[in-house]
Amino acid sequence: MRAIGQKPIFCERGSTPDLDAALEARGYRIKDPTSLYVLPIENLTDKPIPRVTAFTLWEPLAIMKEIWATDGVTQARLDVMERAATKTGILARWNEKPGGAAFVGVHHDICMVHALVVLPHQRRQGLAEWIMRRAALWGQAQGARHLAVLCVDANVGANALYRALGFARVGGYHYRIKPD
Repeated sequence: MRAIGQKPIFCERGSTPDLDAALEARGYRIKDPTSLYVLPIENLTDKPIPRVTAFTLWEPLAIMKEIWATDGVTQARLDVMERAATKTGILARWNEKPGGAAFVGVHHDICMVHALVVLPHQRRQGLAEWIMRRAALWGQAQGARHLAVLCVDANVGANALYRALGFARVGGYHYRIKPD
């Protein structure tokens, strides 16, 4: 990584505690502890979504890219989204205005939600739940049996949402980086 001008970063998934301890001893600090949540997809397909609340579409609209940008989703992440084979975007509306966006991909029987962003003025009104339910319906139509999401542990509100929706934490990871 240094040879190409990058700062060394290591991902630890709980399977290499000796490496994790060695990195700690060398001054590498934990960055972005993240939880992996999963639930059976049918758990979120039991309620009809209100009309004009959450739509699936691909290519992302400009407003979706603007919403993602408010949360630091860069062109590099959009490029990763583009490479996914089975994918959609979700645009959500609330109070007759754009409210949020998400990216959803399916691989085998797992439907994974990424880049779920609800605009600040639209939060705490249930919109994220409708986005997750739309993702579940779309994923189920693609043959997925499970819905999954990764969430940085510091995002208290999102972690609470996923637990309230019935997701189980099934794993996680963190990065190790050396402070500047």
